[in-house]
Amino acid sequence: MEPMSLLLNVIWILLGGAWMAFGWMVAAVIMAITIVGLPWARAAFNIAIYTLLPFGSRAVRRDEITGIGDIGTGSLGLIGNLIWLVLAGWWLALGHLIHAVVFAITIIGLPFAWAHLKLAGIALWPIGKEIVAA
Repeated sequence: MEPMSLLLNVIWILLGGAWMAFGWMVAAVIMAITIVGLPWARAAFNIAIYTLLPFGSRAVRRDEITGIGDIGTGSLGLIGNLIWLVLAGWWLALGHLIHAVVFAITIIGLPFAWAHLKLAGIALWPIGKEIVAA
């Protein structure tokens, strides 16, 4: 990890990134408790780690990396994402949007606001995403 990414990640954690990662972990645990929610739990856990350290990595569709579609990027992934959106995605996205507005008030907070906006998009549609180095 580059020094600038490391610095931004440390500031991110101190300024609320840990709370949003905790929200993702809560969603992952709730989904894991209901055995049916295990596919969503895996996605939520991966994105919780990404939420904890968003600088220096990005989320991309899995079929863009592998070149072939899979369950998460096909029609079952679409259904899974719609279910996720109703059950957990909207409140996680709302949390990220609120944080983005607060950070966007200052010029110094703009990189953090942008990171929250990226995470809000992922919160709405997480199935079929892979976290890779930027």
